[in-house]
Amino acid sequence: MCDFTIIIPVYNEEENLFPLTKLLVEFMEKCDLKTSVLFINDGSTDGSQQKIESICRQNNGFKFIELQENKGLSAALKVGFDYVESPWTGYMDSDLQVNPDDFLRLLPHRHHYALVNGIRTNRNDSIVKKISSIVANRFRRIFTRDGIADTTCPLKVIKTSFAKKIPMFDGMHRFIPALIQLENGKVHQVPIRHYPRIYGKPKFGVKNRLFGGIIACFIFLWIRRNYITYAIKSKAV
Repeated sequence: MCDFTIIIPVYNEEENLFPLTKLLVEFMEKCDLKTSVLFINDGSTDGSQQKIESICRQNNGFKFIELQENKGLSAALKVGFDYVESPWTGYMDSDLQVNPDDFLRLLPHRHHYALVNGIRTNRNDSIVKKISSIVANRFRRIFTRDGIADTTCPLKVIKTSFAKKIPMFDGMHRFIPALIQLENGKVHQVPIRHYPRIYGKPKFGVKNRLFGGIIACFIFLWIRRNYITYAIKSKAV
């Protein structure tokens, strides 16, 4: 069994997959943890699946799960969390806007935190995307009080036992730090690099990034108010 599994949701990113694989292989050669990659093809309608299958045939430690239809980022992450067996889980997007080498910045903190969350510095996005993300992040922080600067940063390292406990709902990916904190897990933030998108199209616009996020905030509030945690004092079972 490997020590670290990187979950990579994919939705119509065929042009990015081969360059991404090259970066992943380079990272795996540097990393002192035995690492595997799990692509979650979220119902892509382009040539992503054919490229994923080719990558997995040619590279040890690369696997995939193909969903029957597009279910969204949160669902793709849930699938990954359900299937990962390594003690540590990584998550990154497939759009090449973050570099897997930056896991080397996050992994040294893994023993002290349930989640190590990246913070994108010098973001290379359009003005509209930057503004909508800033507004959405500030709005989420008001609701969650999680203290996280970049909660949707697409580069994270999570203790798998915590990842498997995350309550799943549509939009869950926006609240991973706050949901980890509901389980009394500690969260740490580390600056990472961010790059402009070269190939493919963004999957989140103002409508689903901002307004979808606002709706998800109310779902999170209900979960936080009704979330069950307990500590056992003693037992004889």
